[in-house]
Amino acid sequence: MTTTHETPDMATGRPPGDLSRLLFGHLHRSDQQRWGHVYLQGLLRTDGKKTVRRMAAVVTGSEAASTSLHQFVNASPWEWAPARGELARWAARSLPVRAWTLAPAVLPKRGNCSAGVHQRFLPESGRTVNCQLGLGLFLDAGQTHVPVDWRLFLPPRFTRDEAVRDRAKIPATTRPQPLWDHALRLVQEMTSWSNGRTAPVVADLTALCDVAPLAQRLQGGGHAFVLAIPGQTTLAGPELPPGERESARGLLLRRGVRHPAGAGRQVISYDTPVRGLRPDGERDHGAGRLMAEWDAGSGRPGRIWLTNITDRHPAELLELARSPQGARASIDRMGEDFGLLDFEGRSFPGWHRHMTLVSAAYACSTLEGMAQA
Repeated sequence: MTTTHETPDMATGRPPGDLSRLLFGHLHRSDQQRWGHVYLQGLLRTDGKKTVRRMAAVVTGSEAASTSLHQFVNASPWEWAPARGELARWAARSLPVRAWTLAPAVLPKRGNCSAGVHQRFLPESGRTVNCQLGLGLFLDAGQTHVPVDWRLFLPPRFTRDEAVRDRAKIPATTRPQPLWDHALRLVQEMTSWSNGRTAPVVADLTALCDVAPLAQRLQGGGHAFVLAIPGQTTLAGPELPPGERESARGLLLRRGVRHPAGAGRQVISYDTPVRGLRPDGERDHGAGRLMAEWDAGSGRPGRIWLTNITDRHPAELLELARSPQGARASIDRMGEDFGLLDFEGRSFPGWHRHMTLVSAAYACSTLEGMAQA
């Protein structure tokens, strides 16, 4: 049943006027600005599934407005990047940001026509699903994780088959990219929006891609990072030949130093060089550290992390490494309450616009809730 709240000014109601103006101020047409505002209110005020018909009825009182909402997201020619930049700057001004967290969002889909849809095996559930795979950048403020930017993974058929590309409205300049490259582009875009003020990049993408290229480019680009890595990853300085390099798990077991982490917990760490690849193609090395929470029961390290932050205690960095869990919780809530899974279109631009508006709705609700707490 479609319902409306009695007042649109409550915490989960109308978006603040300044945010709405920031998000849609770059749009030249007043009708685009209006429908952007209506879509955002619909995501905030509509209970249950956020179809354009139900959102139109809640906000405008007429389901007939759903055609305009659908056109605004899927067909109206507006760029989502400026809106995301404004959202990122607005959220960064409002939050004590401690990290930029990268987290994947698996979005189940029916059929095979939606942009980026493919079959993917999910190790955590042991199932293969038909889905889109998005990668988001979240501003981590401890208990709060606000999404501000997204990338959509595209399997090769969406860029190599001209008919498929045209049907999904994928730009001709879009090329196949590995997921680690999508992650890097998110960091680079956020850096451009923040005028060079950065935060440590935190991610656990080990189930999705090879994270070594990402670590190398973050190191070479001067970005601090805390990245989960597979235990079998080999790490060593340039002076050692490949045959003498040890795995990350082996280094921690044989050479790691344990530190108390409070509440009877222990952290094990080992200082190791981190290889970097600079934007000019030159390679370099810097100081780095392997670390993991020590599992006393098994006598082995748990999830292993690589960082180039060496001036903070490993226990503090492992606390930061919990950030992906918070981002995943935000993704779950966006799916339950903010329409993350309810996009009705199939196009590449429509997906990006919907994700932008869902992120804005979530940020608005979250930050207003913090202000009223």
